[in-house]
Amino acid sequence: MSIFETLSNEVTGFLGLGAVIKLFQTGDYSSLKTIDGVFSVMRPIIPLLLVIEILRTLFTRKFKKGQYLMPFLIYVFNDVTGKFISFGMVALCIGWFSKYALIHTYFIWYWIVYGYIVWEFAHFIYHFLGHKVRLFWCLHSTHHAPEHMNLFVSHAHFFLEAPYADIIRTSICILLGVDPPVLFFIMFIDGFWGSFIHVGEHLIKNARLGFLNNLILTPSHHRVHHAKNPLYMDTNFCNLLNIWDRIFKTYQPEEEGIEIEYGISREINNDNFFDVYFGEFYGLFRDIAKAPGIKNKFLYIFMPPGWSHTGEHKTAKVVRSKFIEENLKY
Repeated sequence: MSIFETLSNEVTGFLGLGAVIKLFQTGDYSSLKTIDGVFSVMRPIIPLLLVIEILRTLFTRKFKKGQYLMPFLIYVFNDVTGKFISFGMVALCIGWFSKYALIHTYFIWYWIVYGYIVWEFAHFIYHFLGHKVRLFWCLHSTHHAPEHMNLFVSHAHFFLEAPYADIIRTSICILLGVDPPVLFFIMFIDGFWGSFIHVGEHLIKNARLGFLNNLILTPSHHRVHHAKNPLYMDTNFCNLLNIWDRIFKTYQPEEEGIEIEYGISREINNDNFFDVYFGEFYGLFRDIAKAPGIKNKFLYIFMPPGWSHTGEHKTAKVVRSKFIEENLKY
């Protein structure tokens, strides 16, 4: 295969155009009668929005390559790495845990609703742990490192985060009886919405989406989640339904008077791929090496980011609580 064919395949794959091109080439549209067929032609929507977002910034002369370059490099690195590492965690978890399911469901609307509520719970657990356990934060921080929001940020993940997420989310869903076809259907919706909520201000300035802001988690809520402002830290862990954020008191709407500052709280060189991708691991290993005693070394791995064996904690919970306490005085 020539380099041009390889590049063409990569571009087609990223844009999700393979199924659409096949439809036009064969003239056989019968696949559109199936859910998989409909999903396959819907895949290009998010990449198309990304292209529109970039073109709009170019047209308005607001394009800055730094806002897109690092997420793009991470996407390319993960794509190359993924060709050599394939975990198939979803299939493994389904095989392992299906026989232990508490109930059995099937593909009908009320079980889909049940499945989505369970899925959001599982997503909340995975996402919450990604912020509250330092080892998992090392995997998740790559996604939070960009200091600007755009659709490419949805592709900026550490390559091992997906297997870790799939183990937790799939295991919980299967154990609670979510049927695999229902699970795959939910995963598609979740993936689509999960990409869309990263839409940047260049494409949608006010991302509250009107009345929907009170019903679901909108891009506005997810911008809050990506913020390093003290009030916004470690909030809005759900993806579409905000039920679990409200139950566990992690729901936080975007406040009019607090402009969002994207990124992570430590000093980071966002132009350095290794700092963005591996910087949190370096910081963790450094703290482990300096920590006195085996107990403290293990605690640095499993306690929240910002925890210190000296008691001078700078965790998100401490920083946010202090901010709220000080601002409630006035």
